Amino acid sequence: MAAEAQHIAVIGAGWAGCTAAVELTQAGHQVTLFEASRQLGGRARRVDINEIALDNGQHILLGAYSQTLQMMRKVGIDPASAMLRLPLQMCYPADSGGMTFTAPRLPAPLHLLFALWRARGLERQDKLALARFSSAARWMGWQLHDDCSVSTLLERFDQTDRLIRLMWRPLCIAALNTRPEHASAQVFLAVLRDSLGARRRASDMLLPRLDLSSLFPQRAAAFIEERGGNVESGCSIRQLRRNGEQWQLQGNDANLDFDAVVIATPPETAATLLDGSADASLLATLRSFEYEPITTCYLQYASDTRLPRPFFALLDDPENAGKNVGNTAAWGQFVFDRGQLDPTQAGLLAVVISASSAAIQAGHEELAKAVAAQLAATFKQPQLAAPSWTKVISEKRATFACTPGLVRPANDSGLDKLMLAGDYTASDYPATLESAVRSGKLAARELLAQLR
Repeated sequence: MAAEAQHIAVIGAGWAGCTAAVELTQAGHQVTLFEASRQLGGRARRVDINEIALDNGQHILLGAYSQTLQMMRKVGIDPASAMLRLPLQMCYPADSGGMTFTAPRLPAPLHLLFALWRARGLERQDKLALARFSSAARWMGWQLHDDCSVSTLLERFDQTDRLIRLMWRPLCIAALNTRPEHASAQVFLAVLRDSLGARRRASDMLLPRLDLSSLFPQRAAAFIEERGGNVESGCSIRQLRRNGEQWQLQGNDANLDFDAVVIATPPETAATLLDGSADASLLATLRSFEYEPITTCYLQYASDTRLPRPFFALLDDPENAGKNVGNTAAWGQFVFDRGQLDPTQAGLLAVVISASSAAIQAGHEELAKAVAAQLAATFKQPQLAAPSWTKVISEKRATFACTPGLVRPANDSGLDKLMLAGDYTASDYPATLESAVRSGKLAARELLAQLR
């Protein structure tokens, strides 16, 4: 027997909140989605700069993001047209001192073996170390008895300095937004398990052609409204409290009662909302997270500026930056040619700097100059040192610091008909779009079970 339709509030219209709202709406409930800002998407959203729709951070999705791709299809987004699908690759610009590693369209694990065999820029001992690590991780089932740092894990498996610098370090920083010496090896292995250790398409890299708000959140909002729900942007919820059998939301102008609630905000905001309702241990866990920023530097050049590939890895070596770009720190880790994703953005490059606390200390203007100098030196094109305009966007709390043994709360808050959703909830994944979507689906599923 179907459950009677309930009035459910979802607080926070990031990817987790939008997912939970869609799932609850599809189950036949009356959902109101609240978002404090005007733009949907949370920490993966569109921003408008110089009349151009950009993102607050350039993203790469993986073919392994099965739940994210499923949710896109559910709300009417075709991933095949919305994103550029590329084979797994770690390619540095020619003559930059990096490597070229590209997986062909072959069944797993042949695609990795062939990519390793023909990789350029790696010595024989590097390739043997990579093969040894991959084989051992598979034999271990991608599991550790005791978590440790990624650096410790790589040391245990005798990974070469060059392989760490060119592959493992940038992959760790990109996936976990935490530097290897502080990052959880178990979470890193989980990412490798679902990409390198799975079928070939799981390791594909997906580059959004649409801005991040259009890629899912806006279509999710339309899905909800078309089925009788409500989306309230620019509406901040300050506090929650029990009101008999219901939950009362204290908002901008009024107090509203709902049968059930999903809190899909950052953890510190969730703690504020639950102060006075949740037990002390949950509040302490929500307030215990440390955070890492992600910074994206956009640089506009002449419209005929085009990179040989849609994206490249860059040598991120601030300590030895003088060897790479004169006297300027080389901070960028990946550069994307936005014109190859959206023809209206021809000549626009996006440089991503994960775990960017040190990079942003000198200010946005100095960082943009450093990144432009890095591009000019790396690609050996002096004109790249002088873009027509730049814009640095730094999401200061982009992700939690994904450290070994980190305690993450369950979706079930322990309070009746109140769930938590977000990429920080209990999972073996780091803070990614996929973990946010998975959390939103799980929160909705557990709430539906309570409502039945």
